[in-house]
Amino acid sequence: MSEDRVTALHGAGGEVMGRLLAERVLPRLPRGSAGRIGLDALDDGATVDVPSGAELVLTTDSHVVKPVFFPGGDIGRLAAAGTLNDLAVMGARPLALTLAAILEEGFPIADLERILDSFATALEEVGAAVVCGDTKVMSPGEIDGIALNTTGVGVAERAISDAEIAIGDRILLSGSIGDHGMALLAAREDFRLETELASDVAPIWPMIDAALRVGGIRAMKDPTRGGLAAALNEMAEKAAVSLELDEAAIPVLDAVAGLSEILGISPLEVANEGKAILIVDPTRADAVLDALRGHPLGRRAAIVGTVTDEYPGRVILGTAVGGRRFLDMPLGDPVPRIC
Repeated sequence: MSEDRVTALHGAGGEVMGRLLAERVLPRLPRGSAGRIGLDALDDGATVDVPSGAELVLTTDSHVVKPVFFPGGDIGRLAAAGTLNDLAVMGARPLALTLAAILEEGFPIADLERILDSFATALEEVGAAVVCGDTKVMSPGEIDGIALNTTGVGVAERAISDAEIAIGDRILLSGSIGDHGMALLAAREDFRLETELASDVAPIWPMIDAALRVGGIRAMKDPTRGGLAAALNEMAEKAAVSLELDEAAIPVLDAVAGLSEILGISPLEVANEGKAILIVDPTRADAVLDALRGHPLGRRAAIVGTVTDEYPGRVILGTAVGGRRFLDMPLGDPVPRIC
C-alpha cells in the first residue's frame, strides 16, 4: 500500500486511517488549551472553555480553491484565515477551530502535510487551537483534490452588528483590495506579469483587536467573495443606509489595477482574504485608522467613505473623474473557486 498517496483505506476509519492521523496529521495541528477534551483523545466532540460574561460567536466555512497552492498561500492558510477573520469582524477573539478534510484518492500526503502546516501556522498567529476534526476520502474524479471545512468558535465582550451603523459614520478599509482574487487568477491562467501578484491571505485578529481597543467601531465585514462591492451592499441593505465611497481614496495595488484593466474585471468585485471594512464613529475614525496602520497588515489602511441617508440600501461611488454612480451588488463571482 502506498505511504505517500491518500488511499480509500485512509478514509475508512480503521488502522490505516488511525496511522495517518497519529503520524502525519495530529502532530501538525495546534491544540492549545481551548478544548478540555476532544482532539487528543480522538473523541467525537470537544468542549471549549468560554470566559464568564462573554458572548459565544460561531462561524463555519468551506474551501475549494484552485489552484490549491498559489502565490502567498494555499488552501490550508486560506481555510484557517477565512474562518478566523469571520470571527474577527464580529468582534470575537478566536478560540478554537474544527477541521474536516475531504480528500481525493491519490492526493499526495506530502501536499496534505504542507497544507496542514500552513493551517497550523495561521492558527498560531492568533493563539487559536484545533479541537476536533474529520477525514473522508472520495474516489478519483469525485472531488478535485481536496476540500476543507472549518467551524470557528470565538468570544466577544459584545458581538458587532451592522444594525448599529449611524448616519455620518466613516467607512474605513484596512488595506488594498483585489489582491487575493487577482493573484489566483494570474496563477491559474499563467499570466506573465512583470510584477508577481501575491494573495493577501492572513488572519486579521491582531490588527482588529488593536482597532477595537480604540472604540467607536459600529460594524465590520471581510470583503471575500464579491469583494468590496458585495460586502458594502450587504451592509447598506441590512442597516438601511447609503454608503458613499470616494474611488480615489480606495487603495489598489498597481499590479492589481493593471491586470483588472486588461481583463475588464473591477477590483471592487474581487475577493480579499486579509482585509476588513470598518464602519466607525466619526469622532474615532482617525484614531482607529492610526491603530490599523500601526499593524503590518494595515499599513495601507484608508478612510474611503461616509454613511449617509441619501439612497437607503444602496452604495454610491464617487468616481475619480468627478461623477457619481451606484455600485451594485455583483451578479456573480468573476473569478470562481478562489476561496
